[in-house]
Amino acid sequence: MRIFNRRTVLAAIGTVAALSALPFAASAQDALPELKIMAPASAGGGWDSAARSLQQAMTASGAVRSVQVTNVTGAGGTIGLAQFVNDASGSADQLMVGGLVMVGAIISNKSPVNLTQVTPLARLTGDPLVIVVPKDSELKTVQDLAKNVKDDTASTLWAGGSAGGADQILATLFAKAAGANPAQVNYVAFSGGGEALAAMLGGRVTAGISGYSEFEGQIKSGDLRALALSSPERFEGIDVPTLKEQGIDVELVNWRGLFAGPNVSAEDKAKLSAAVEKTVKSPQWAEILKARGWSDYYAPSEEFTPFIASETTRIHDVLKSVGLAE
Repeated sequence: MRIFNRRTVLAAIGTVAALSALPFAASAQDALPELKIMAPASAGGGWDSAARSLQQAMTASGAVRSVQVTNVTGAGGTIGLAQFVNDASGSADQLMVGGLVMVGAIISNKSPVNLTQVTPLARLTGDPLVIVVPKDSELKTVQDLAKNVKDDTASTLWAGGSAGGADQILATLFAKAAGANPAQVNYVAFSGGGEALAAMLGGRVTAGISGYSEFEGQIKSGDLRALALSSPERFEGIDVPTLKEQGIDVELVNWRGLFAGPNVSAEDKAKLSAAVEKTVKSPQWAEILKARGWSDYYAPSEEFTPFIASETTRIHDVLKSVGLAE
């Protein structure tokens, strides 16, 4: 029979404690110590929400121990981009949220900085845009709208967000696909979704465009009629057909992505990419996507980088057709 004295008991306790601490120690070692994420827009907007959602999911999943979010507003994100390019060069702990709207703003504002000067890290989410008409509109289908746009482009009034943004880009692509002259598209830019919604509910415009979540309540109540989604495929839980399903060869997703600074080393980029991948594959991130109505559009750096290049070319051509780019 083995006799346990105080020394052997303490030694055993110490061994168990050390073994039980190993997974935690390994997890803590794998986690990045801290990150700063810039949202190049004011608090409460899409990029700010994405940055703060990342903050929540990164810390909860153990990918990063501490995350700080900052806001830099102005010019469709290009002011924040310029600051990020200057401040985050070679940095292993600074990231920036951006997206489709920034691509358009860079082009339309003739920004001296662009996304080739930062390091694309990951595409995160993609929201479908929806084309709607007032409930009393004579336009019952997306083909009715296409005919209206082709026959009388200038008299077809579109309501949406800021000039050069995703909403105007979709209106222009739609007009082109309908056989109309994109330069004649009559697009009314509203500073807020509430103003655009009021114009549609009041019957002062022909059609409106925004993210589906912006109009979901009015669509479900019947105050607005959803004609089509701009996504390549239908989204789960949204009973609205896509443009492509209805013979309009147009697709556009309002994507958001994450960028590291210029001149980031391959080693640091790999660590940042691993932290992001761990985050977006976590149950915490899945819960956030569901709660916010966002769609998973994740793509790692090697896919995200050529995607940005192709989007930049496409958006430039669209904005040039309406006189917002050279």
